[in-house]
Amino acid sequence: MGTPTLAVWKFTSCDGCQLTLLDCEDELLTLAGQIRIAHFIEASSAVEPGPYDVSLVEGSVSTPEEVGRITEIRAQSRILVTIGACACHGGIQALRNLADITEFTSTVYASPQYISTLATATPIAAHVPVDYELRGCPIDRRQLLNTLCALLAGRAPDLPDTSVCTECKRRGTTCVTVSDGIPCLGPVTQAGCGALCPSYHRGCYGCFGPMARPNIGALLPILSVNGMSTDDIDRVFSTFAVGAPPFAERKRDEPPK
Repeated sequence: MGTPTLAVWKFTSCDGCQLTLLDCEDELLTLAGQIRIAHFIEASSAVEPGPYDVSLVEGSVSTPEEVGRITEIRAQSRILVTIGACACHGGIQALRNLADITEFTSTVYASPQYISTLATATPIAAHVPVDYELRGCPIDRRQLLNTLCALLAGRAPDLPDTSVCTECKRRGTTCVTVSDGIPCLGPVTQAGCGALCPSYHRGCYGCFGPMARPNIGALLPILSVNGMSTDDIDRVFSTFAVGAPPFAERKRDEPPK
């Protein structure tokens, strides 16, 4: 069996999640000794043809060309991992899903007839099967390294599906909402960041997207009591994971059956 191959792909995004991989520095050098990076335009112009053992995909599908390209990538990838809020939920650009794209392009561009875009920005999973998701804007470097190491070892990565609140408890971080009345999306946001924002005494703003079965309806009055207006609540749920249905709809989930 040869050296496993890794490919990293960019769709509509800012490149921040790819930079997280490059920022691993020493760990990346060690990893490079165990895996062959066959396609990573952010790091090298050297490209090898597929198939690939693992593909990391950053960015949302926002153009007609990207629809075809993600299908081709999926066909060449044994394991496909989406990285970041754009790939997992559509990202900030999914705000276009709430309005008329024709109005946007005519307002922003002098010659909108030359713009090739879709009416919506959608996550990778809306187009092809995805094996694993690494959430965040950007992704957490520890989670990225742990996932790649797990895949190299032939086991499934240990990815959480609980809330950020569980990470606050593990770190011994005092709840910012209970102690100081700071609005926080931690109770409905998926863990994985290490409770970074609450550890710096600010509320979570949901960049990892909704946890499994979030009880958003129960959180809304708490946000309101702690000083958030209806407009504030709309804005805080309309950022990195605006395309995720639980955040977009903001409804109370039905209890598990």
